[in-house]
Amino acid sequence: MNASSQATPATPATAAPAGTPAPGRRDRGVLGPVALVFAGGVSVQFGAALAVTLLPRTGAVGVVSLRLIAAAVVLLLICRPRLRGHSRADWGTVLVFGVTMAAMNGLFYQAVARIPLGPAVTLEVLGPLALSVLASRRAVNALWAALALAGVFLLGGAGGFGGLDPVGAAFALGAGAMWAAYIVFSARTGRRFPQADGLALAMAVAALLMLPLGVLESGTKLLVPSTIALGAAVAVLSSVLPYTLELLALRRLPAATFAVLMSLEPAIAAAAGFLVLHQGLSLTDAVAIALVIAASMGAVRTQVGRGRVKLPVDGG
Repeated sequence: MNASSQATPATPATAAPAGTPAPGRRDRGVLGPVALVFAGGVSVQFGAALAVTLLPRTGAVGVVSLRLIAAAVVLLLICRPRLRGHSRADWGTVLVFGVTMAAMNGLFYQAVARIPLGPAVTLEVLGPLALSVLASRRAVNALWAALALAGVFLLGGAGGFGGLDPVGAAFALGAGAMWAAYIVFSARTGRRFPQADGLALAMAVAALLMLPLGVLESGTKLLVPSTIALGAAVAVLSSVLPYTLELLALRRLPAATFAVLMSLEPAIAAAAGFLVLHQGLSLTDAVAIALVIAASMGAVRTQVGRGRVKLPVDGG
């Protein structure tokens, strides 16, 4: 809000019509889903860093299986979703959402088993960025996506994409494509099911798909108590919290804006790598992070600026 709007008192001639939300309430309506997305990003990237430490114990598929099984159990117990009263289209959406989550997780952990976390997330985020351009109806959003893309490539260049395992890079790009699909089907699921019921059901589908593969790769290693505990922690950080927060955010946030906000993930991953995996940040990394954050904030400002409100970035 600008200074004049704060200093000018309402008069009978200029007062807002009855039923118009107060400015503070409108601002909270904008900030709410943005904060949910950011919190989800922090949770998922610190969960990913923790999962990297678990890879030597179980392998990539084993980590995914533990994560999805634990997440499915937690969500089913919390949500207790109804199994009756849903249409065939509802169940089809849940099934596709579950397949998408299984593929996204499986491909990503195959990537981080071969390449560092930062470059893996940097490549993965290209999927949501592509979605932001394709889904947007305004040319300026393509500009913000391009700025974020420049930051993503700068961050990846600092990690040395040229020396990456090409198979790992391909897995990361595949995970990015699944991430874009996740955004679409998460939104559809959120509209069809109350609360997080659809998420819980889709997580169960993903867990059932990955469990046989996890058993084949890791066998009894999945039953070690300390491994189960770490897997549960990864599930909460990387699945339960972020997926729930993002599903709730997508009910009030356009898919294009959400996709550009996902460009924050490489920056969050770099912070998680520094704090958990002791991976340092260079000056180039810092510049890349600044570009990505600027693009994300620009996308949000553009969205709400052409809508009905502005973000209170001036301290209002």
